[in-house]
Amino acid sequence: MAGDSDSDISGEKPITNYSDVSQNEKQQRQQQQQHNNGALFETSNSSTSDSLNPPPKEQFEDSESLQSETERADGEHGNILAQYTEKQVMAMGRNYATKFNLDADLFARAAALARAPNAFNSMPFLTDEEKSGLYLEATKKWHIPMKLVAVIAVGSMAAAVQGMDESVVNGATLFYPKAFGVTEMKNADLIEGLVNSAPYLCASCIACWMTDLFNRHLGRKWTIFWTCAISAATCIWQGFVNNWWHLFIARFFLGFGIGIKSATVPSYAAECTPKHIRGSLVMLWQFFTAVGIMFGYVTTLAFYYVPKKSFGTGLNWRLMLGSACIPAIIVLFQVPFVPESPRWLMGQDRHHDAFESLKQLRYEPIAAARDCFYQYVLLKEEGSYKIPTWKRIIEMFTIRRNRNGAIAAWIVMFMQQFCGINVIAYYSSSIFIEANLSEIKAMLASWGFGMINFIFAIPAFLTIDRFGRRNLLLFAFPLMCAFLLVAGFGFLIHDNRGQLGMVTTGIYLFSCVYSSSEGPVPFTYSAEAFPLYIRDLGMSWATATCWFWNFILAFTWPRLRSAFTPTGAFGWYAAWNGIGFFLVLWFLPETKGLTLEELDDVFAVPMYTHAVYRTRTFLRGIQIHVLRRKNVPEIPPIYNHQRMAVTNEEWNDKAEVSHVE
Repeated sequence: MAGDSDSDISGEKPITNYSDVSQNEKQQRQQQQQHNNGALFETSNSSTSDSLNPPPKEQFEDSESLQSETERADGEHGNILAQYTEKQVMAMGRNYATKFNLDADLFARAAALARAPNAFNSMPFLTDEEKSGLYLEATKKWHIPMKLVAVIAVGSMAAAVQGMDESVVNGATLFYPKAFGVTEMKNADLIEGLVNSAPYLCASCIACWMTDLFNRHLGRKWTIFWTCAISAATCIWQGFVNNWWHLFIARFFLGFGIGIKSATVPSYAAECTPKHIRGSLVMLWQFFTAVGIMFGYVTTLAFYYVPKKSFGTGLNWRLMLGSACIPAIIVLFQVPFVPESPRWLMGQDRHHDAFESLKQLRYEPIAAARDCFYQYVLLKEEGSYKIPTWKRIIEMFTIRRNRNGAIAAWIVMFMQQFCGINVIAYYSSSIFIEANLSEIKAMLASWGFGMINFIFAIPAFLTIDRFGRRNLLLFAFPLMCAFLLVAGFGFLIHDNRGQLGMVTTGIYLFSCVYSSSEGPVPFTYSAEAFPLYIRDLGMSWATATCWFWNFILAFTWPRLRSAFTPTGAFGWYAAWNGIGFFLVLWFLPETKGLTLEELDDVFAVPMYTHAVYRTRTFLRGIQIHVLRRKNVPEIPPIYNHQRMAVTNEEWNDKAEVSHVE
């Protein structure tokens, strides 16, 4: 905090720990929430009349200027620094810079900018050059430095490693069981499932829980480097195995690369990117997983006709499995040229290095200083520096806010697997063969599934922030349930063409819906569900959940298909999509557009209370939109957003800033 000298000179009130927002602000938020309660799903608050009748340009510019002045005076809505005056936060910025040997004047101005980031035009202490740079940042979404583009490329290629492995094993499954005599063994279906699911067994039970250890000692970027090295080595290893259990071991070790990497890359992307593109870049993990899946199908087709040569057990499936090393090797050459995560550097008390890293990731030094300072404020507020790992694990499940976030992340990750998508990703070629296609045609049909999975991931960049995470899932689960039933009942048709048409239609439509909803939501939602100080452990929990149920699904599908028949097996996962709808309805709060403080309030609501409230709003929506009833009573809002100021005692340390002018 600013010292006494600052407060006395300015005549302003001393900084205290505020706990409530103003009464007017609360009433405005309640009115906005009440406006939304009538909808079946949450809707935006945008006004239709405003969009149809835009104000004149002069009026718009005057309004924009007034908003800028207002934000500068009051601070950004939802900003943790908003309850402090500009002079007070500038003193905080000087304090931070002095403590860590940074530019005190730059960080004083950056602290004011962090308090009201959209009011830069009304700040006389910023230069014209700085204002121009900030304007481009605010108005040109993808106006980003090349180093940030390099970070995006690293994360994208790392995701493709996972996607390629998922799809190359799809083609290899047509060959290696026969090559190693698995088809003649007792419990052949379970052995096949065990080999295919081996990486996800390792990832869920061991690798994901090593994420915090790797990240603490190696940092984000070098964790990505070494996990990609593991992935490359194990993919090549798979091409030289001589029996089924040797292949199981190689694929099991592949899980060390997949598990740790999948928990690290989304965090690395989120910590390097500015907030206005953070959601889109976290989504890139799922998007480029879809890209990897698509290219995996391409390689299986490319190697299908490769002759055995000197490999008596076949060469084509070995090349399929080994080809997944290509994106991993590319990442090894990318990583040395990207900066380390500034958040990780700050966690190591390397504040100068964190600022230098941010300078590479932002065009303007003032923007780098702004993000550096605000990041430090949030980290100190969360108290993340000195809490040991065992205590953070306990707090993840004993503190209601953390526990509710963990349960919500578990639900989205569990349903990403039990919606049934990876049954198709791993076994689509076998499924299409059961629908009376030849091997090569089945692989072509699988490639079509991969293309749809890739193409329909693109609209998610627009829909996830426009419609919200929760609404996308509520919309998607009933449709995915219906389309799986279409595919399942297609197997009952005796006409070959009719059977193939119905099965293919069901699978392709299911993939369309999944790729634009349940595909991208889980990793984005999980990154938002946890407070900063347990984010690493939270992402470990979320990804371990994802990979464990991925393992269960891949392991059990061959036996499930034999016991239930394809129709019953598809019906099983269709039923889980129905269950997923109600899990999301009752237990998943919306996180779109909420500040860190508001997320704390949202996840602090007891789950039973949330479930009852959402059931009432859902039934009210049915009365209004389905039964067309009028004058249905409104339901009071469930959330009260209150905490609006930092509470860390460090900012009240007067000794450090009393000498700073």
